Amino acid sequence: MKVVDGQRGGYRPSTTPPAAPAALRRGPLLVTAVFAALGGAVIPAAALPALWRVWQLYAMLFGAVAAVGIVAAVAVLGWPTRKTARFGALAAAGALVLWVISRPLGLLTRFDPWQPADTVAGFTDYVAAGLQVIAVLGFLFVARRRAHPWPSAARRATAWVVLFPVLVAVLATGVAGTVAAGDSSTGPTASTLLDAGPGTVEYCRPDGIPLAMDVHRRTAGGPPAPVVLLLHGGGLVLGNRKPAGPGALLAGSRFGPLRDELTARGFAVAVIDFRLVPAAPWPAPLADARCAVRFLKANAAALDVDPARIAVAGTGTGGTLASLLGVARGQDTGQYGGQDSTVRAVAALSAPAAFDLAGLDPLTRASVLMALGRSPSALSAASPLTHAGPGAPPFLLGNGGRKSAEFAARLRAAGVPVTEGAVSERAVADFFAAAVG
Repeated sequence: MKVVDGQRGGYRPSTTPPAAPAALRRGPLLVTAVFAALGGAVIPAAALPALWRVWQLYAMLFGAVAAVGIVAAVAVLGWPTRKTARFGALAAAGALVLWVISRPLGLLTRFDPWQPADTVAGFTDYVAAGLQVIAVLGFLFVARRRAHPWPSAARRATAWVVLFPVLVAVLATGVAGTVAAGDSSTGPTASTLLDAGPGTVEYCRPDGIPLAMDVHRRTAGGPPAPVVLLLHGGGLVLGNRKPAGPGALLAGSRFGPLRDELTARGFAVAVIDFRLVPAAPWPAPLADARCAVRFLKANAAALDVDPARIAVAGTGTGGTLASLLGVARGQDTGQYGGQDSTVRAVAALSAPAAFDLAGLDPLTRASVLMALGRSPSALSAASPLTHAGPGAPPFLLGNGGRKSAEFAARLRAAGVPVTEGAVSERAVADFFAAAVG
């Protein structure tokens, strides 16, 4: 062994400290990926309280994945290196895998854990998944980019100008998805106990998903009251039963004045949430509306309503569902099997009577495709016009609606009493008083 200056030669570790990981610039691509990851993680986190009420195990799983995603996004933004960018991509990919397992593949069989996030918009989980895709691609691209000198001011400005619209869209989508998912966690919790009297109750639990109903009455006691079931609009994709909040905004016309007019006339009023598409494929909304009618009949004594005097009203596609309750005869399946879902009268306001794709504006066409697809048989089955025939209850077709005039003509030809024209809340209440009261 060679001796140098009286010392045996050998390996001498370097005293130079290891180089720190090369920092990445907080450019528009990295910032966009970070906010996409945050949005994709915060959306399911906003629905955790509602998911916890259904099953705690799923809530803990989704909460852990969301927490990892949030920590990873903060780490990338605070310490932007290739290592943290890969960590962010891995966390976003893990959340995306959980979505694929639970929604497209349906391997979490107890129930669909995304349903609490989809109670205002039936595609909220798809928004979260889309944001995670953007995050994965953005983080991977940033992590693989070669380091280069600090670019010129013109180059930085150009990058921000080009990607700024994408960043704004990501931010807006994340905020909207979080607000929509969080709306399921606000308001009174539905109770399965009916002996406490009218209020918010759980009326059905299809596929393990609890659905809420608000029951309104002016006074307690007295003879059993006739009841009107109200179904909100929103294209079968948007909205909920609440009188305020994002669901109320997306559902379009609200029921407050009509509810007050009906309760002043001695009616009980039931307003429900139903599963939205595409989170729950058609005919889930119609099945939920039928279940609500059967619930009212099965629990009439506890709710102090008359099971023989149940009517239904709806606006927009809620009116379409109401019309289908009146004309689409079919075997009732699910809860409360000893009851049927027949009703005494129907009021459909501004409700389409047929679903077809010809002549629709792009937004309406997209809504129909999202809700029902493009199959002619599916579109026909969801159209009240297809089912018009004898034996239907009296109808009020108010304020127009796609092919409502043709629907009214077919009902009249089948001997069904039909009232048409522009109507007010008082006119609707008068119709129900004559038909049911």
